[in-house]
Amino acid sequence: MELTDLLPVEKWKEFELELTERSGLSANIFDTDGIRITDYHFWPNALCTAVKDTDKGQAFICAVAHMNLAAMAKQSGEHVIEECDAGLVKLVVPVTVDGEFLGAVGACGLLLDDGEVDDFLVNKITEIDEETVVKLSEGIDAISEADLKALGDFIQKRLDAIISDYRSQRNTNQ
Repeated sequence: MELTDLLPVEKWKEFELELTERSGLSANIFDTDGIRITDYHFWPNALCTAVKDTDKGQAFICAVAHMNLAAMAKQSGEHVIEECDAGLVKLVVPVTVDGEFLGAVGACGLLLDDGEVDDFLVNKITEIDEETVVKLSEGIDAISEADLKALGDFIQKRLDAIISDYRSQRNTNQ
C-alpha cells in the first residue's frame, strides 16, 4: 500500500497547500523513503532556501532531520516536534493504515518561540559564510509549541478522515 492509494497526488498537494496557508510552514508529504510525493515547494524564509540549495545542507540538515523524526513518529505512532540542526522547527506526523507505515506529513521552517538559528553549525555543514547565515536568518517567523501541537492534531484528524474514507470505499468495492 502507498500514500497514493489513499489519495491522488493532486489531493495530497492540496493538503500541503492548506497546511502552509494555515501555519506558514513548509508542508510536504513524504513516502517511506523520505521522498516527497508532490512537486510542491515553499520555503518560509531565505535561510531554508539557501540551505536546501547546497548538497550538504539538503543531505545533512534537512534529510537527516526528516528521517530521524519520521522514524520517531513511526515508532511512537504520534506526531513529533523537534528542531533541525539549523535550529528551525520540524513537525512530522506518521501516516499509518492498519499498522502499516506509509509515510509522513512534515512541516518545517520557522523558529520555536524561544528558538534561534545555529549560525555556526549551518556554516560548518553548508559552508555558507556565517555572516551570510546571520543575514538570511533575520526576520524568520516564530511559532509556539502549542500552535505546533494544534497543527499536529489537525493533521492527524485529517489523516484519520482520509483513512476512514479509504476504508469505506474499499469496503464498498468488495
